[in-house]
Amino acid sequence: MDSIRVKGGNELNGRIPISGAKNAALPLMIASLLTDDTLTLENVPDLADVQQLIRILGNHGVDHSVNGRREKQQEGYSRTINFSARHIVDTTAPYELVSKMRASFWVIGPLLARMGEAKVSLPGGCAIGTRPVDLLLEVLQSLGTEIDIEGGYAIARAKNKRLVGNRHRFGKVTVGGTHVGLMAASLAKGETVLENAAREPEIVNLAECLNAMGAKITGAGTSTITIEGVDSLSGARHRVIPDRIETGTYAMAVAMTGGDVVLEGGRIDLLQRAIDILTETGAEISQQDDGIRVKRNGNGVRAIDVTTEPFPGFPTDLQAQFMGLMTMASGQSRITETIFENRFMHVQELARLGAHISLSGQTAIVDGVSRLKGAPVMATDLRASVSLVIAGLAAEGETTVSRIYHLDRGFERLEDKLSNCGAVVERLSG
Repeated sequence: MDSIRVKGGNELNGRIPISGAKNAALPLMIASLLTDDTLTLENVPDLADVQQLIRILGNHGVDHSVNGRREKQQEGYSRTINFSARHIVDTTAPYELVSKMRASFWVIGPLLARMGEAKVSLPGGCAIGTRPVDLLLEVLQSLGTEIDIEGGYAIARAKNKRLVGNRHRFGKVTVGGTHVGLMAASLAKGETVLENAAREPEIVNLAECLNAMGAKITGAGTSTITIEGVDSLSGARHRVIPDRIETGTYAMAVAMTGGDVVLEGGRIDLLQRAIDILTETGAEISQQDDGIRVKRNGNGVRAIDVTTEPFPGFPTDLQAQFMGLMTMASGQSRITETIFENRFMHVQELARLGAHISLSGQTAIVDGVSRLKGAPVMATDLRASVSLVIAGLAAEGETTVSRIYHLDRGFERLEDKLSNCGAVVERLSG
């Protein structure tokens, strides 16, 4: 099993290209099930989760091709992939595929909308909380779906083989539920109104793609989205937005180590709250024509309290990375997790590097230390794994992060991007 070895102590200086957003690419890929035409997606990141979803879509009959295989853009890779679901050959998504990635459960929406039926295994994914699918199933039920749970599968059937528009209010803000509702309602008969909808940029990116395919969606990016169902959708060409979590992660790495880095393609508007918080810690951040510039000179890091919230609040997917930054801040910080109930598994691993962190319910209390010292650590989930890399960049000596298959799910060529900016980072096979 591969690991990553980090030798700390170097500033980061240079340029890091920001890849397409995994959390945007996955629902866009799933949207290809809604049409028998070709959906072309630009700026698709080369990640384990993307490859897994390609396998899942292939099981349903979706063909794919990569234009030019890989198109090099400066120091990073960007791919254009064509998806064609001309013939849906199977409306079942089996356990052995869905159990490996939670977002794959979302195929239930497009399959229902286009075929009138779906049988999808209940999902797996990172062990950061129960993350039930109830909210996703409820929006489908409001559109006229009959759902039974049998043998670990959700078996769904649309009455009269077509979904029917309705007004639905989510009991809790849910990104997955909003994605599924958008896709399903696009082909439903009549109007659907989604209330208390998620407002994330990835939701907007999906709505823009669906509209390019012929859907009639308004209000994406607000808490109320209106969808006027259409009889069919066509193909389209659409670009995946830059990854705001990757952007924030590298910005925090620069704030941790010091230096001066341009995050090419990064957009402040996609993570304004996180940028505001980072600025309060002492980082200098500015939007440039070609991306975001992040600087931190010799000044120390200030301790800042953070609470995770749905967009436009501070993202839960940056919580672990921010905790890594706070381990060497001046003073005490309190980090409160409100989205997932089990997302502090990285605390014990950071403690192995010398961090002083205590837990009180859903709040981590971090007392900054003057130095961290390298040690062997183990990744527990996707975002936790990169927090250990960030801490290792600033720790004295050598840090080895094992179980980095988590990293490969969400960060494209992380070791290469960091190495190009002066970090001593290498992947070890074995």
